[in-house]
Amino acid sequence: MFNLGWGAVFVLVTYGFFLLCYRLFGKKGLYAWIGVATVIANIQVTKTIDIMGIVLTLGNTMYVSMYLTSDLLNEKYGPGEARKAVWFGFFTLIMTTVLMQMVLFFEPAPTDFAQESMAKLFGLLPRLALGSLTAYFISQFLDVRLYSWLRKVAPGRNQLWIRTNGSSIISSFVDTLVFCTIAFAFIYPWDVWLEIFLTTYVIKFVLTAVGTPFLYAARSFKFKDEA
Repeated sequence: MFNLGWGAVFVLVTYGFFLLCYRLFGKKGLYAWIGVATVIANIQVTKTIDIMGIVLTLGNTMYVSMYLTSDLLNEKYGPGEARKAVWFGFFTLIMTTVLMQMVLFFEPAPTDFAQESMAKLFGLLPRLALGSLTAYFISQFLDVRLYSWLRKVAPGRNQLWIRTNGSSIISSFVDTLVFCTIAFAFIYPWDVWLEIFLTTYVIKFVLTAVGTPFLYAARSFKFKDEA
């Protein structure tokens, strides 16, 4: 039960930082969030936890926050800005992967204590990064297109929840399927892989629903330089 309660606090804190980043830094803050969230999510996803007998990977909250970010950019600034943010996330993850792999190639000093831990954590990064980049590329651009389409179907200001949750139903499924296949196939037994896939997809959808009120709040923010 601890993981469930702590997980709820974790989600609220993450989304709170998302709001604060946008409130303090405006549109630039959304780009900064995409960059930070892309890296943190791929570190967090290496850890698995158990909630009420269900195996989950961390990183889902940060991944969903990136969907919220692209949806917010699409909502307030247009699909062009949302696509630009997706490309920025690609660059951030590629840069992190290359630099950290180069770091691991340095010969550590006899007194070094970080190499082993960093190797365990970032040694998995290339495969996770490949899975994340592929899934991110497909699902994020799909999300932008779906959101833009839903904006025509459900254009009302009070229909934001339809646009963001509707686009996430499909894009999150695609993201989860692609990522789990590349990152975890043949690493875990089939039954464990299937459990990770199903629980990850369900939790992403739940997190999107939880994040919707935060998206409504963020949309109401006004900035002098955007007036």
